[in-house]
Amino acid sequence: MKFSAAGMNLLKLSEGSRNRVYRDENGLATIGYGHRLLHTETFPNGIDEPHASALLALDVCAAEEAVQRLVKVPLTQGQFDALVDFCFNLGPGRLAASSLLEDLNAGKYDEAARQLLLWDHAAGREIAALKARREAEATLWRGAEKPPQAAA
Repeated sequence: MKFSAAGMNLLKLSEGSRNRVYRDENGLATIGYGHRLLHTETFPNGIDEPHASALLALDVCAAEEAVQRLVKVPLTQGQFDALVDFCFNLGPGRLAASSLLEDLNAGKYDEAARQLLLWDHAAGREIAALKARREAEATLWRGAEKPPQAAA
């Protein structure tokens, strides 16, 4: 499964794009569409839109791979998109260690969706933008009534 246009629209809207390095809510150096700089990366002259899009494509690919590796149950496109956006935003480690993933892999789709909404804090406080993002992910999640059936 691949991240859809609807998922990408949410991600771009949530992240915005900046052509210069900035600090995100957690103080991490970031550029473009929420690309967290690796310790070897430096962008003293900033980046242009094609470079921001290339970084985004790499980061989305990593988030897709994490969701595919961690989730053991069938997903709808909306559920996949919501989880890829979640991984992009918070990192695969947060998903891997979450009760959201535990509930999901136990087939508790509704509980997993409720868990998704709890991830709206940064630096110990509720962030309005994260709350809106989680609600938008929940809307994607509910986009289809039930997940596809697993192959026998």
